[in-house]
Amino acid sequence: MIPSKDAEAADYAATNALNRNMATAVVMFHEAASRRLGMTAADRKCLGVLAEMGTATPGQIARATGLTTGAITGIVDRLEKLGYAKREPSPTDRRSVIVHALRREDLAAVMNPIFASLTAAMDALYERYTPEQLALIQSYLAATTETLQAETRKIEDSRRAST
Repeated sequence: MIPSKDAEAADYAATNALNRNMATAVVMFHEAASRRLGMTAADRKCLGVLAEMGTATPGQIARATGLTTGAITGIVDRLEKLGYAKREPSPTDRRSVIVHALRREDLAAVMNPIFASLTAAMDALYERYTPEQLALIQSYLAATTETLQAETRKIEDSRRAST
């Protein structure tokens, strides 16, 4: 049986609604986890990048996160205030600073249990699907991620072109 145009439209609308709901759930999860540290999700994401790097310039953090250097300045200000980062003058460029990650153990102590719980829940979810179904889900999620990245680049490129 060939689906009707109305059925296709309803499926498309339902899929779009699920995508929006998932995006909202991801944002809300990261915001809730970040509030445990007294910061926003963007602050925590930058802190995670910095913690992995150990030290970085604001420009390196900006490139790794896709945020502007102006946004990174405000985030580093907040991370310093919370004791998670420290700025020092660059030894090789007097116009630049090096940002050091601090309290990485404290960060891990709060975040590891949260993400371990999420991992366990997601592992239980995976168990509900066959390998073939998981391959299809993975293909869809990979294509969705690539689409989002491409659309993000388009937005950023058009912003740069207009300035």
